[in-house]
Amino acid sequence: MKKKNFIILAILCVLILSIIGIYFYYKVPGFTIPAYVSVDYELKKESFGGRDVYILSSKEAKSEKYILYLHGGAYTTNLTAEYWDFFAGIVRDTGAMLIIPDYPLAPEYYYKDVFNMVSPLYEEIIEKIGANNLIVMGDSAGGGLALALSEVEGEKGIEEPNQLILISPWLDLTMSNEKIMEVQPYDTKLNVDVLKLAVAGYAREDDLSDYHISPINGPLQNLKNVVIYSGTYDILNPDAKRFVEIANEQGLNIDYREYKEAQHVWLLYYQDESVNMAKEGYDNLIQLLKEGAKEDEGTESR
Repeated sequence: MKKKNFIILAILCVLILSIIGIYFYYKVPGFTIPAYVSVDYELKKESFGGRDVYILSSKEAKSEKYILYLHGGAYTTNLTAEYWDFFAGIVRDTGAMLIIPDYPLAPEYYYKDVFNMVSPLYEEIIEKIGANNLIVMGDSAGGGLALALSEVEGEKGIEEPNQLILISPWLDLTMSNEKIMEVQPYDTKLNVDVLKLAVAGYAREDDLSDYHISPINGPLQNLKNVVIYSGTYDILNPDAKRFVEIANEQGLNIDYREYKEAQHVWLLYYQDESVNMAKEGYDNLIQLLKEGAKEDEGTESR
């Protein structure tokens, strides 16, 4: 009996240490915004639901477009300098205004806390500016969150954004797709086992198939103008493809833009010439933002 209790205790200790490990593996304590951002652009910080929301816009000509951007980082990591370079590029090249919430992160918080912030924020934005000029965009975990948010709001009868853009989205936190392990040897950024530890902090003990956690399982009937960017050297790519299949089966056409041998969130690093297809992906995104939503684009491969 004592031996059995010892084994159980040991397993619990390993689990706790693993969660702590993933926390420090991904965690960035706070974040620093590069100095040039506040010099070259208009940067405001507002408070919503006890959290910070950053608003970034051009000091020169502005478009009428607003982008609610949900950042990635396995639901545990805050904004890094690369994000601010990416945000600045979008503002510079499109004139759009970015709304960037500092949403709650695991393991201090979990997915219900995240939705308690981003859902009311989305609804307030819709009330103020309407849906026609709003784009919801996110990458990685933020891409999954962007999709889940749109599914949630659609079920509530809230108007959907004019466009939903998902960059290397994390759509199924069960990580159960068998094709993931076929891609893993080529993915130099993500690791399946590490991501599964991040899931433990974000979902806690709730069902991973819940669409708030894994939006690949969510209701799609209210979605519109969905664009997905995905690279074939990204372990999240198989689930992006699977989501496109599910959507097509339900009559929802996804504008799926796949880049061969591109890594996870590759286009965020558009200024780095060593990142395969980064500049091409970024330029394509900018063109998309300038042109606006188009129906029935279908699948593209590059």
